[in-house]
Amino acid sequence: MNFTRTLALALGAVAYLAAALPAQAERPMVVDDAGTLDKGGAKLEFGWSRDDETRGFDAAVGYGPIENLEVELALAQARDHEPDPSVRLRAVGAALKWVPLQVESGLSAGLKLEYARERADLRDAPDETARASAVTGLATWNFASGQRVHLNLGREWVRVDGDTDDANTWGVGFEHPLTGTFTVAAEVFGVEDTAPDRQIGVRYEVVEGVKLSGAVGRGNDRSFANVGVAWEF
Repeated sequence: MNFTRTLALALGAVAYLAAALPAQAERPMVVDDAGTLDKGGAKLEFGWSRDDETRGFDAAVGYGPIENLEVELALAQARDHEPDPSVRLRAVGAALKWVPLQVESGLSAGLKLEYARERADLRDAPDETARASAVTGLATWNFASGQRVHLNLGREWVRVDGDTDDANTWGVGFEHPLTGTFTVAAEVFGVEDTAPDRQIGVRYEVVEGVKLSGAVGRGNDRSFANVGVAWEF
């Protein structure tokens, strides 16, 4: 998951943790895939991320209670070093992904609902809290050769101190397995009225179910990166 698909919030000049919503596809991607855990399957994820001057850690747990449905809970904590003094950021999030159409070759499609609560601990002012929700349509085309193309189209709502802003979101991603255990990925994604972000990454399956990943990207006059580990069982 990567904490990953990427609701960026702003409270005044404070940039909030992009990883607050459990919205990534399989790490290290931001664009989500149209797929769920098997019924009774679970996963644990841990990661570190950097977005410009903000650095932090995240953790998530996912579970498949029934076929074609996945539930995820996530926690994230980071520190924004751009202000002086720096600002501590904390977030909790939840996601529900329903993918009724899932095939090994061809089109898979579904829907994802997300909610997050994010807080900035300001030292010289009252703390600020943002609440965000999002709905995203998911589509994945699975090629028989193993490549996958993902498309995300959604809308997000962010509420801060009684004011609500909303915007459309989008993303396109591509995965290419070089071997049975090593995959490269590239993606481009964005929010309405902003320039797109671009990211490339790799994923390596160390043993069955355990994968290491990392990615770097750039967009909107900043650079960002993430590394992580995921265990599916």
